[in-house]
Amino acid sequence: MSDPMIARTRRGSDRFVLLDRDGVINEDSPNYIRSPAEWIPIPGSLEAIAKLTRERIRIVVLTNQSAIGRGLMTKSDLDAIHHHMRDAIEQAGGQVAAIYDCPHAPQAGCDCRKPKPGLFLRFAEDFGVSLDGIPAVGDSLRDLTAADRAGARPVLVMTGNGQKTRAALSGSRLEGVEIHPDLAAFASSLGTLREP
Repeated sequence: MSDPMIARTRRGSDRFVLLDRDGVINEDSPNYIRSPAEWIPIPGSLEAIAKLTRERIRIVVLTNQSAIGRGLMTKSDLDAIHHHMRDAIEQAGGQVAAIYDCPHAPQAGCDCRKPKPGLFLRFAEDFGVSLDGIPAVGDSLRDLTAADRAGARPVLVMTGNGQKTRAALSGSRLEGVEIHPDLAAFASSLGTLREP
């Protein structure tokens, strides 16, 4: 599902970084993040998004939110969380170009729940871009798998489920994936980028 505030553009010169939400931008919870009060940013993540924004890189969030499909919260609850998240990011100097969420429970059989690539493909269609080479940062195997299936560049961070995910990569197609301690380290690794 695409964010209603999406800025639709067809400019091929735009550069993007795709981010999972829980475990990458904010602390994850086994009980799901169900209210703005439960949304707690991971140290350095807001500053990392601000740094990428200053480098004129557009941030897009792609997130599974099955708590809606499980009946644990409503779409209005999710919208309130994302409004809170945007406010926090903007106060730090960053911006989010769009948020795509999958609200479905795992048994729904949708095409948008990661590890399926639906959210990535919707982003690419909406923004008129190729996913080839676009970094997609996640902490779970489903994030990396979805990015790989979509043709983006999977990047693992060690926050959230990162430790468990790294162990699961051994012997898999994704074994050599790019790994960073956290989102801040990933942002720093990009260095100072210039418009072509």
